This record gives sequence, C-alpha cells and structure tokens, in this order.
Amino acid sequence: MNKEYVVLVDAKDKELGIMEKMQAHLEGKLHRAVSVLIFNSQKQMLLQKRADGKYHSAGLWTNACCSHPRKGETPMDAATRRLYEEMGINCKLLSAFNFTYEVKLDKGLSEHEFDYVFAGICDDVPLPDPAEVSEYKYLKMDAIEAELAQNPGQFTEWFKIIWKKIKPQNEHAPEG
Repeated sequence: MNKEYVVLVDAKDKELGIMEKMQAHLEGKLHRAVSVLIFNSQKQMLLQKRADGKYHSAGLWTNACCSHPRKGETPMDAATRRLYEEMGINCKLLSAFNFTYEVKLDKGLSEHEFDYVFAGICDDVPLPDPAEVSEYKYLKMDAIEAELAQNPGQFTEWFKIIWKKIKPQNEHAPEG
C-alpha cells in the first residue's frame, strides 16, 4: 500500500510542507482537509457511515465525503475527486466556508485540520466504495438534529462542528 501524505499548513493556510498522513495524525500537525455536504432536491442531506476498517472514527456517521488534498491539488479538486472515489457521485460543488479545529480521536490519533467545506445538490444514487463507506442515508435537517441530540457519539467530531455552523441557518442546502 502506498503511503498517503497531507499538506501541512499554518493557521492562515500557508503551505509548510508535507507529512505522511498517519504521522500527522499521531503528532496532531495542522494540515489541509476537505469536507463535502451533498443535498438532494428534497433538501435532505446525504450522510455516510464510515467503514469499520477506517483508521479512525470507524463506524461513525458523517457528511457525504471528507479527505485531504494532495500536494499541488486544490481543495476543490480534492473534494470533487474524493466525492467520486468515496460515493461514486459527480456533481458541481460550491465553496461554503472553512474552519480550523483540533480534537483527540480514538487510537491515540488527533485531527488538527484547516478544513475547506464544499456543498452541492445531487439526486444521483450513491455508489459508495465499501472500503470507505458501510452505509449511507439522506435525512432532513430536523432528523439530523434529533439524531445528534440523542446519539452524539455516533457522529464524527468534525461533522458535529460543521453542523453547529450550518444548523442556525436550517435548510442550509445551496441554491441552484
């Protein structure tokens, strides 16, 4: 298996170099990430359940896609690539917002990411890669809110942060 690398950045997203992905997660180094939110025409959000074999946060529900840009790859290109690789979906994405966060995870790992969030509208049926995704579902925003309130431990840490940023606007689905 080829090693994967992440792009290390400072707090203003200035590139500092690259580091092997697992090492960056062990050391908690700030690096670039992407998260994709997909909505269907009924304004339901696509959620994926991370496969049980994932290196962290396995079996947890999260947004449609999350990953890391490669060196020389724009966050938009990484989001588009990984949405197709993880979920088998091609759709136009729009930049929504970005944020930085740092959390401790399972297995002695941590996330310290400068996360670019993208959103799109798509009614295509997902064709998830089973190595990445064990299940998926579309839910209305109020159903997601209820599940997060009842079972917060069943969601990834970054999704909880993203949710807090989009929740006040409820029905945050992009237009067009």
